Amino acid sequence: MQTSPMPLVTLPDSSTLDVPAGATVADIAARIGPRLAKAAIAGKIDGEVVDLSRPVDRDCRLEILTPNAENADSLEVIRHSAAHVMAEAICALFPQTRLVYGPAIENGFYYDIDLDRPISPDDFEAIEARMAEIVKADRPFTRYSMTREQGMNRLRAEGNRYKIDNAERAEGELSFYMTGTEQGRCFEDLCRGPHLPSTGRIGAFKIMQVSGAYYRGDQSEKQLQRVYGTAWPTPNDQARYLTQLEEARKRDHRRIGQELGLFTIDPLVGSGLVLWKPKGAIVRHELECFIRAELIRTGYQMVYTPQIGKLSLYRTSGHFPYYKDSQFPPLYESELARKLSELWEATVARGDAEGLSPDEQRLLGEIEILSPDIARRLAEKKLHNGPGMKQHNQQLVRDLLSENDGYLLRPMNCPHHIRIYASEPRSYRDLPVRLAEFGTVYRYEASGELSGMTRVRGFTQDDAHLFCRPDQLLEEIAGCVSLTRKVLDLLKLGNYRVRVSLRDPTSDKYVGSDENWALSEAAIRQAVQASGMKYTEEIGEAAFYGPKIDFVVKDCLEREWQLGTVQVDYNLPERFDLSYVGSDNTPHRPVMIHRAPFGAFERFVAILIEHFAGAFPMWLAPVQVYVASISEKSADYAGQVRGRLEAAGLRTVLDVSAEKIGPKKHEARKNKVPYILVVGEKEASEGTVNVNDRTGKTIGTEPLDTFIARCREEVETRAVSW
Repeated sequence: MQTSPMPLVTLPDSSTLDVPAGATVADIAARIGPRLAKAAIAGKIDGEVVDLSRPVDRDCRLEILTPNAENADSLEVIRHSAAHVMAEAICALFPQTRLVYGPAIENGFYYDIDLDRPISPDDFEAIEARMAEIVKADRPFTRYSMTREQGMNRLRAEGNRYKIDNAERAEGELSFYMTGTEQGRCFEDLCRGPHLPSTGRIGAFKIMQVSGAYYRGDQSEKQLQRVYGTAWPTPNDQARYLTQLEEARKRDHRRIGQELGLFTIDPLVGSGLVLWKPKGAIVRHELECFIRAELIRTGYQMVYTPQIGKLSLYRTSGHFPYYKDSQFPPLYESELARKLSELWEATVARGDAEGLSPDEQRLLGEIEILSPDIARRLAEKKLHNGPGMKQHNQQLVRDLLSENDGYLLRPMNCPHHIRIYASEPRSYRDLPVRLAEFGTVYRYEASGELSGMTRVRGFTQDDAHLFCRPDQLLEEIAGCVSLTRKVLDLLKLGNYRVRVSLRDPTSDKYVGSDENWALSEAAIRQAVQASGMKYTEEIGEAAFYGPKIDFVVKDCLEREWQLGTVQVDYNLPERFDLSYVGSDNTPHRPVMIHRAPFGAFERFVAILIEHFAGAFPMWLAPVQVYVASISEKSADYAGQVRGRLEAAGLRTVLDVSAEKIGPKKHEARKNKVPYILVVGEKEASEGTVNVNDRTGKTIGTEPLDTFIARCREEVETRAVSW
């Protein structure tokens, strides 16, 4: 944007204002209107959130931020300011505190502190009371800057090693925020901002919890205390959040999953590795049956592939070593294979720089000890780094690795499906080829990031890969989008937004040419526009090989989950040199689509558990009907009812114990069984059943045949009733 004595400011409604150079965001808000000026808490200049006091000295796009519980930028400013106020309150109560840092996070904020005295929930009330005093005082947040030298001298004088470290990592001049004035009560902290105009603009806040945290995740450091809080524009916003949080606790899939006997995670098996118990396996099986039938109906072919593959497969795809830190360690056939693999990684890291790196020189020496023959062959082919040598080096080492390589637990299914496609000649008449698999993949997630079934180390995807001609691409994307929408609508997860995830052209994490990316991003945009769905575009969210259409779903508690995805890929077909024979009798390159309506079964079922609070629709319920006899006299009839239900394909539990009927019904409701049938002598004589549901409602007495027919219809239509 150009600098101008009268900057042109473009507002969100596309109207424009000429403003004097140096006018602040607050000045512009006042010019737009007094109500906006009063409500304003920050500004957003060309996508950067800034203080109201920030001068506008160039042509730009400007948005005035106001308190809004639906606006992520507004919430971040409020929460960042609340973190600052909490830090002041803690320092006032515990003067020995050394502050580390305190960012805004999803649903709140935290501040890491170094304090020998442990903070406990018993201290929360006192911290909140001191925060309330600071908020009531409505003291201004004031930003001032220092040169790096001045700022570092000041921090060294204060002696807080954490702030010194933070400042050394920052670039340019250092900024500080003062709460209050030099004449009045004042608190200062090293901070980039932005902040609210004053402390009184924090609408509502609450301290939530305290936990331990190592400085920058380094376990060799002293353990810090991390104090979490939440902040909202109004008390009503916060009350809604706290109510939602309590409801989420009640619906936590980890608790419900254990209570209903759906799954377990056993420490002897391993963290993040799910054991599906019989009832949970029924839920997963029903989902698999549903999606498999849809796939076969729409022309997919089911395949099975191994859960391990040679490293060369993942080197070609690009998954190794680019995602090495989140993969399980490879298994090498020999120490020589390990060293050659490390050498290959070193050539990737070095690129086209001149000369061999110290790592490469070391590895060449170790390889010579292990295999003089391999070292000689490397020397003959002249392994070295220099302009234009990157591809030569990588191919040279890769050729040697083909004789002596390693294996990797697969992080993705796509390379295996690619090799199935490549296993036989393909004609343009054969396309599209649609390959589907319930394929298990593995990621070595950090232990602190694991959470029930939503964040695991082994998970199974309803994965499919489509290989098509360019002229078929839009129709195939449309089919994938349609299937994903059908899945979400079926399970009452129809409240979703669509995100078109694109490449960040400034990042080096993506593979492939600019031309391929332009083609795939154009296809994604055209397909989602043709679907009629509203969507947003997000830069930097693409997969490393191609852009995506992501379905971000809101559950019944308004929480967002990224579930179904459709991805377009011109790059992996090129990396694997895939082809088909066209109508002109010459080779052509297919386009590849990756898609998974459920995503991972583990995560999807976890979300369903919480969405339905364990009360699955009848077609998914592990037990669909609970038959309870009133007394021993009706036990035989209860057994006959169970037999008829099971013959009709309904999953049934029979309870003919001597327990009274009240506790029997309670047990069935506790296990979220959709229907409870009570049978006594009267029902036995009439061939009827007394029908109750899991909510405690008595539906009434009806013939057994009528009940069975109604259940069959409910299962076959996959109805979802709340």
